[in-house]
Order: sequence, then C-alpha cells, then structure tokens
Amino acid sequence: MASPLHDDSFRDTIATIDQKGKRAFIFPKKPVGRYYDRRKIVSYFLLVFLFGAPFVKINGHQFLLFNVLERRFNIFGFPFWPQDFHLFVISMIIGVVGLALFTVAFGRIFCGWFCPQTIFMEMVFRRIEYWIEGDRNQQIRLAKQEWDGEKIRKRVTKWIVFYLISFAIANVFLAYLKGSDTVIAFIKEGPTHNTSTLIAVLIFSAVFYFIYAWFREQVCIIACPYGRLQGVLLDNKSINVAYDHVRGEGTSGRAKYVKDEDRAAVGKGDCIDCKACIHVCPTGIDIRNGTQLECVNCTACIDECDTIMERVGLPKGLIRYASEDEINKKEPFKFTLRMKGYAAVLAILTGIFIGMLFLRNQVEATILSAPGQLFLQEKDTIVNIYNCKVVNKTTTDFKKVTFKLVDPSEGVIQLVGATSLKVPADALGEATLFIKIPERLLHDEKLVLKIEVYEGNERIESTTANFNGPRRFD
Repeated sequence: MASPLHDDSFRDTIATIDQKGKRAFIFPKKPVGRYYDRRKIVSYFLLVFLFGAPFVKINGHQFLLFNVLERRFNIFGFPFWPQDFHLFVISMIIGVVGLALFTVAFGRIFCGWFCPQTIFMEMVFRRIEYWIEGDRNQQIRLAKQEWDGEKIRKRVTKWIVFYLISFAIANVFLAYLKGSDTVIAFIKEGPTHNTSTLIAVLIFSAVFYFIYAWFREQVCIIACPYGRLQGVLLDNKSINVAYDHVRGEGTSGRAKYVKDEDRAAVGKGDCIDCKACIHVCPTGIDIRNGTQLECVNCTACIDECDTIMERVGLPKGLIRYASEDEINKKEPFKFTLRMKGYAAVLAILTGIFIGMLFLRNQVEATILSAPGQLFLQEKDTIVNIYNCKVVNKTTTDFKKVTFKLVDPSEGVIQLVGATSLKVPADALGEATLFIKIPERLLHDEKLVLKIEVYEGNERIESTTANFNGPRRFD
C-alpha cells in the first residue's frame, strides 16, 4: 500500500466543518498518559498564576496590569506610564522574538502547553464535559440522542457550569484591565452601584462562554494568528509532534495488527491503523498526514499511540517529538544558525530592556507653555504661564512638591492657588505655574530654563522649559 503522506486530499476538508458547510463538533477521547499528566501540572500552575497575578502586589504595584483606558501598565510589578511607552514596546518585541525562537526550535509547543485558550479548553471546560457527559462514545451518543430528561439535565448542567466559570474568567479579566482593588471595590459596593461595569462583565462572560461552549478549537484553527505564523517559522529542523512515517509505513504500508505476525518480514509498518490518534485529537486531525496547521502540539496522540504500541508489544515513539530531519535522515536536534540569530537578538533586546528599566527615572516632570499664551510683561519682568505634570512612579506620597529655578538663578516660580503640589503614590499631579524672569537676562526671544523639582528638601527630578520673550531687533 502506498504511503498516505503522498495523498493531499485531507487538505480539502476541515474536521470542524461538514460537507454541507455546517459546524461539526469534535468529540475527542479523554487523553491518558505521561505527557497528559505533565501538562496537567503545568496547566494548573499557570491557572493559579493567571487567577492570582492581578491580586499579587510588589512594592504596592499590581503584579500584572493592562489598564488600556488609563494607559497604565504593570509588568512583573514594574509600573509603565505613557512616558515609558518605549519600554512597553521593547518588552512586547522581546515577547515576539522569544516566541519566534521557541517556535523555530520546538514548533507549536506553546499552543499545547502554555496557551490560555488550550489550558482553559482542555484542562477546565473539556474535563468538566467528561465529568458530566462522559468520554467520547458517551458524548457522541448523547449528541445523537433525542431531547429527553437525561440529555436536558446533562446539557443544562454543563451550560450553567460553563457560564459560571466564564463569569469568573471575565472578573479576572476585568482585574487585569481595571485593577484588582477596583474590582474588589465594585463587588463590595454591589451591582446596583456599578451597572455599566456589570453589563460589561456579563458581555465578556457571554463571549468566553461562546468560545468554550461553541467556537472551541476553531479559535486555534481559524482565529489565532500564531497558527498562521508558525507556517513561516518552521523548517525541517524544528521539533514537532510528528508521526514517524518511515517506521510506521514500512515498505508496504500500515495494516491492522495480527498476533504473532512478523510485520517487518512482510514489509508492514508499525502503525496498526487503529485511528486512536485521530479519536483523541482535540482538533480532529490525522497526525499521520504530517505537520498541519490545526495541530497544537498537545501530545494527546503521543500518549494514545504509546499506549497502543505497548499493548501490542511494539516499541513506543511511533508518534513523538521529532524533527523531519530526525525522521528522514536520523539527524539529532541541533541549535542551528537561524536559532542562534534569534537567540542573539533576544539577548541584545533583553539587555537593552534591563538597562533602560533600571536607568529610568522614578519621577518625571514635564513643564510646557500653556496653549495660546506667549508672554506677559510687568515693568522690567517677563512672565510665562506653564502647565506642569509630575508623574510619581514610587509607592511614596509626595506631600510638598516645589520647583526651583536653577538657570538662570534670578527669577521666580509661583504655583497658581497653592505654595506646593501634592502627588499621591503611583499617580499624576498637575498644576499651573508662573515663571518670572528679569527682561535684562533675555538676549533672545527664547530662553531654555533649567528647573529642579523638590519633595521637601530632597531633589527628585530636574527638567527644562522654554521661556518666551519679546523679539529683539538689534
């Protein structure tokens, strides 16, 4: 029998859509095996991290915060303000380069082991489905069953549990966006005081419910851009979940298992065509067709194939982590020049980011001329009006922020309506101020001022401002 690897007809169909173009639900068998056990440990650790990260604080800063509306971000306890946007961009680039390096070396392993979509789908919602509706055969039978008491009870129970978990995820998602303290305050105040927030949470809950109850694996197949990205990153040296077609097909192809038969003598491959790898796949593909976009490297087929091989007395590893070159040429994995290039870029970017992170100012002051104002003249003095912003990135409240004119030293800075400025911790303080300079010091129509910012007697920042004066015609 010819190798099915030369038959590309499988590319004309997709497991989640039937011949009429309608949604076809996949009912994968519950995985069992060493990789699945390891994935459970990794997944539950990441779930604890995901649900706990918004409520963990370092130096008063939320561990992870992505407040897009107020343009405030915390990454691993480091606060990022709009003034730090360049740091945020570099951190995102580091993430993209790191993911690219990981993909070039180990394929789509991120999807199967670390992606939140896969973790929630396979380790939370799918396991609840197994608990309520049973394994693959019971789920298929229930789907074909009439809407009797048993089906209604199981489906309604599953839907309610799914929505409650989706509601919990939406609240955690809100904690990442608005901050955990804000979410806790909303809960204490009650839904009647935060109707708009409740509506937003219910909408997000419905979105998450739709994804995990109906859309499911189609997120990985259709919506996820990383699935498309891997196609241009993988090569023959990338490690993937792969079927060893050399061993599996032999010279005469795969065939059903016959007890006490010497398969090698008759040219049969070790694949006994049991289709267990298809039944256990959460995206419904046949891994024996080679690397496919739908494969998320979840390792379920590895565990299932190893179980079958052990049962029939054949060596494990027919499906395993391997590169194409390892299968075809028996070449072991090597850290290629391409991988070294990605690693070098990643190391350089990480070094730059760490350096910029530790060199950045904890306080930033910006003093800009008020819009539409040039200058005022009072006898022999020129006056400019400024809008001032002071960003306090520390966990200490600034109770008495003052400004001192350093160059030129002759001049006066006056705050409008106060003698000093208060800036709470991790907040922005704003003020309007006058700067008065003797006209004799102005030798041009514009002068650059050097200003120091003090908290009490401690200098916390220095900045500059442009001072406008009358044009001179010498």
